[in-house]
Amino acid sequence: MDSTLQKKKTPYLMIVVLFIGAFVSFLNNSLLNVALPSIMIDLEIADYSTVQWLATGYMLVSGVLIPASAFLLTRFSNRSLFITSMAIFTLGTALAAFAPNFSILLTGRMVQAAGSSVMGPLLMNIMLISFPREKRGAAMGIFGLVMITAPAIGPTLSGYIVQYYDWRVLFEMILPLAIISLLLAIWKAENVMEQNKNATVDYASVILSCIGFGGLLYGCSSASSDGWTDGVVLTTLIVGGIALIAFILRQLKLEVPLLDLRVYKYPMFALASIIAIVNAVAMFSGMILTPAYVQSVRGISPLDSGLMMLPGAIVMGIMSPITGKLFDRFGPRILAVVGLVVMAVSTFMLAHLQLDSSYTYIILVYTLRMFGMSMVMMPIMTNGLNQLPTRLNPHGTAINNTAQQVAGSLGTAVLVTIMNTVTKSEATSLMSGIDPTTMTEATTAALTQQALLAGIQYSFYVTFIVNIVALVLALFVKRVDTSAEAVSKIENQPTPSGAAVK
Repeated sequence: MDSTLQKKKTPYLMIVVLFIGAFVSFLNNSLLNVALPSIMIDLEIADYSTVQWLATGYMLVSGVLIPASAFLLTRFSNRSLFITSMAIFTLGTALAAFAPNFSILLTGRMVQAAGSSVMGPLLMNIMLISFPREKRGAAMGIFGLVMITAPAIGPTLSGYIVQYYDWRVLFEMILPLAIISLLLAIWKAENVMEQNKNATVDYASVILSCIGFGGLLYGCSSASSDGWTDGVVLTTLIVGGIALIAFILRQLKLEVPLLDLRVYKYPMFALASIIAIVNAVAMFSGMILTPAYVQSVRGISPLDSGLMMLPGAIVMGIMSPITGKLFDRFGPRILAVVGLVVMAVSTFMLAHLQLDSSYTYIILVYTLRMFGMSMVMMPIMTNGLNQLPTRLNPHGTAINNTAQQVAGSLGTAVLVTIMNTVTKSEATSLMSGIDPTTMTEATTAALTQQALLAGIQYSFYVTFIVNIVALVLALFVKRVDTSAEAVSKIENQPTPSGAAVK
């Protein structure tokens, strides 16, 4: 099937339409975080934990629906699936833009998430079947341009809009782009993926998936603010963990599973997936810890904080297609090793940030980290997917997306907990040596700031160790053989017992 598909004319127009839709949905994913305080004031929301559901709810819906994307991509045509997803996303955007209260706004966000959840897996699968394996690196590099750059520029754009305009502009700006993407899809989208109209879904797997991934994602996100010993957090994590184990066991027994976990029998895919999971922890932590330092320790405004991250986003955008071409020429290992070394060094530098670190220094270190990151994710993922036969691509992409989301959420929760624990311990230690009668408001603020810095530094040290783990794993990566003979062997292999590598 793979060779037949590759002989067809590359559907560039379809890919462009998909890119527009995916860019809009990925951009939307990171737009709202900076705007949450403004929404609290405008909609008269009492506490931050409530408004945080605009981000948490979006993540939960996406995390729960992504595992089902493998079935959806197999059962329905890519044209109808994209049009339906884009229509749902557009409806959610309209609801959020004109929401009169928080309940409608939250509903709009969740509808948005339901529409956008399949965008990434759909675009990635079309890229995989539209280009021969030996040219996938360049193609996936372009995909990385959308997947990584769109969320990266979100905070900068959001900071500017929130500072000078109303938060509703965030949705009003997305709405016409979503409508244009939907109209383009209706007008120009074509079917390029094979479908199985007789495919059925195991509803028990869907339920277990929702409970398992939903419970873990909710528990991890709540643990960041409520603590790991909170009754609700513990309950959701335990229930989610049990449901996930049951889900995995069921998938291994089913002849046609919702997620085919046998993809992990392909060694390079399994290694790529593990590296991506470890790297997701490091990546998500940087997105949380860096703004915490910039805004809470240095007192830099949200707009300036966003602008500080813009050079890193630009570097990632420039590097993604370049990295893709380098992957096709040199393979994944050298790129991943160099990228992870750069990430480790820059993370170590972030662990040494001080109360008076200059604005320029922070930009340079953060941009360096983004440069390293741009050399890791796409090459590693593409190499792993190259070892899978075409029929397993939907399962491979769904598993990668789900695993990274869960790992990122869990890693963030753990690192935020470490940061808070160290901060409290350091604050107690600093204040114990000062006479309470001489303690002024300015002194308390300064000590609190110093304690928070210690917590952030410690968390970055932990992230540095995580980077080193990913680096060690990258040393074992081998380039998957993409010769015609090897590809034919992969496609015709009846059982996933490991494909040829060189």
